[in-house]
Amino acid sequence: MGTTNIVDSARRDEMTDALTELLKTGAQQLIATTVEAELVSYLAQFTGLRTDAGHAAVVRNGHHPARPFQTGIGPVSVRIPKVRSKDGTPVTFRSALVPPYVRRTKTLEAALPWLYLKGISSGEMAPALKVLLGPDAVGLSANTVSRLKRDWTNEYEAWKGAELDDEPIVYIWADGVHSGLRGEDDKLCALVIIGVTARGKKRFLAIEDGVRESTQSWREVLLNLKSRGMNAPKLAIGDGAMGFWAAMDEVYPETRHQRCWQHKTMNVLNCLPKLSQPKAKAALHDIWQAETKVDAEKAFDLFIKTYEPKYPKATLCLQKDREELMAFFDFPAQHWQSIRTSNPIESAFATIRHRTKRSKGCLSRDGMLHMMFKLGQCAEQNWRKLRGFDYLAKVITGVTFKDGIETTNPDQITA
Repeated sequence: MGTTNIVDSARRDEMTDALTELLKTGAQQLIATTVEAELVSYLAQFTGLRTDAGHAAVVRNGHHPARPFQTGIGPVSVRIPKVRSKDGTPVTFRSALVPPYVRRTKTLEAALPWLYLKGISSGEMAPALKVLLGPDAVGLSANTVSRLKRDWTNEYEAWKGAELDDEPIVYIWADGVHSGLRGEDDKLCALVIIGVTARGKKRFLAIEDGVRESTQSWREVLLNLKSRGMNAPKLAIGDGAMGFWAAMDEVYPETRHQRCWQHKTMNVLNCLPKLSQPKAKAALHDIWQAETKVDAEKAFDLFIKTYEPKYPKATLCLQKDREELMAFFDFPAQHWQSIRTSNPIESAFATIRHRTKRSKGCLSRDGMLHMMFKLGQCAEQNWRKLRGFDYLAKVITGVTFKDGIETTNPDQITA
């Protein structure tokens, strides 16, 4: 059934770099937002100055012509604001991030992700700017940094409370993205949910912090989504974390469950000696790559008979989620590649997992969430519609599928 979806954990770091995608789609917006925050801080020092008529003495005055700022990923267009004084006092706004006459840097590609990874903290802004502009770079003021952080906080809070009743959500993928941060007792993680709409558009629905992937943490996330108007999805895809599934049964009991084959394969193989893993992995592939559910059941039973005598832990790990691993057969075959695993989340956050693990102490709790939120916004812009999205309407209306094929004969479903 198409190409392989299972991704070895050792190859995660070879996936598309989410931070590179950020640079491609978000560098211009990031620079513009930062320069705007600089301008607001610059104008604040003139708040008390007034003309004889009582108007502000120093005001905005449009922008300088856009100029290309050459980066390691190509040119980024930059427009620096201008100011003028109504009383004749000479004033000039200069951006510390993009000083006059700077046209090129080969290190912007390293600097922008660092700004995210450092949480835009004032204490780490100076070294980041040195990477960007060289050892003589002037640091941004603390007021500018604080204003920028507040803007991002406001964006995140507004996004968290936005209504979700504009169109139905058909499928959701859920996972806990662990960071290098630690709370008082436990390692922190972000609880992430991605959904696909009736028109096939994938979107982030939740990026919430949690001490651990507990039922209570997931319950709070799901109840928030429900209060914002999200309908009950037809299918939820995730790993074997019991907290999420217990919360789903409480908040959306009508939603079907699909265990992620990627996670399940790794969990089963971890119960086997290395020499046995290649053959066992091929046997697992025979299950989820089967053309029909009947063939998958036969391959499932064969795996149990083959490995249960010597490796009961491996077969128990597989057997306990048997029904949930087979749910995808009752949905359109065009969607199987997407709904058999939680790859949408794995792909988006593989690099974030990699880098936060190596950046302990660089991010605050809020900084981690805001970084993921901003990266997520940029990643969304490059997502394609779900393959076979025209079948989503049939899933919503309750059309039945057997082995991925639409059927109108009820007897065929149980045959």
